[in-house]
Amino acid sequence: MSDSVLFVDDEINVLNSLKRLFVESDIRIMTALNAFEAMDILKNNIVSVIVSDNRMSEMTGIEFLQKAREISPESVRIIMTAYADLQTAIDAINKGAIYKFITKPWNDSDLKEIVFSAIDQYKIVSSLKKADEATLLSLAQTIELKDPYTRGHCDRVAQYAVEIAKAIGLPKDRQRHIQYGGWLHDCGKIGVPESVLNRKGPLSEEQMGIVKNHSAWGANVARLAQLPEAVLNIILYHHERYDGTGYPLGLKGADIPLEARIVSVADTYDALTSDRPYRDKFEHDKTIEFLNYSKGRLFDPEIVDVFINLFRGKGIS
Repeated sequence: MSDSVLFVDDEINVLNSLKRLFVESDIRIMTALNAFEAMDILKNNIVSVIVSDNRMSEMTGIEFLQKAREISPESVRIIMTAYADLQTAIDAINKGAIYKFITKPWNDSDLKEIVFSAIDQYKIVSSLKKADEATLLSLAQTIELKDPYTRGHCDRVAQYAVEIAKAIGLPKDRQRHIQYGGWLHDCGKIGVPESVLNRKGPLSEEQMGIVKNHSAWGANVARLAQLPEAVLNIILYHHERYDGTGYPLGLKGADIPLEARIVSVADTYDALTSDRPYRDKFEHDKTIEFLNYSKGRLFDPEIVDVFINLFRGKGIS
């Protein structure tokens, strides 16, 4: 079944323009001229993404999306308006759990990218809610296809992280959650354009900001899918640094959840020993030297010591 996108706007010419924009895609496009018509559609159809204008006669788009959230809670909601202001954005986010905020007139390529990204998020959340281990790994591998340089990365990170968890005596259920978090730690990259992920040169400040958002985006997906807290912690905090200079919150030391500190070491090891668009891979011994050097700055010293004791001289590949 094709993914369905519902566009809601009280101007027929706007709806026609939006339909034309997606005419060559395999998406099922539905349209509504008002909120009440849109709610009837939601009650009788499975809708992946809702894109609503904000200024409509019967009710605002924000008010409509609040009601839409009750009817179809898994639909990804996007607000579109020609009257963008800070309060509108705040209301949209707080009241309607909005995925994105688009201003009119829109840029065609940007709008299409946002809609396709929203469909991906819908698929991820839907899959995660009913997922078994095979589905989780398959999902992570699908996300990796956006960046051919990271193929196999999520599985290796999960394996290293679980070995660390075993070595420090964490219980089986915690090990399993760390495995899931290792697989899904970069799931937020579904929202990062491939042009940024695969850029061969250094990233601009704006592009780096987009990349840094992936942990928050991924955590939001995990939260919507009601995944265990340990999995969410890994996705959200695996780029925090032990000295407090990481992101997204600048947590320091033991304030960083243990599972995130574990995956941070595993993630860095695998990233450094893999080829990337902007550099060649490091040798095993050089990477171990870097981990040792970064103890207490980037990484939990005890976790690094455990990792090195487990894999010293093994030249993991």
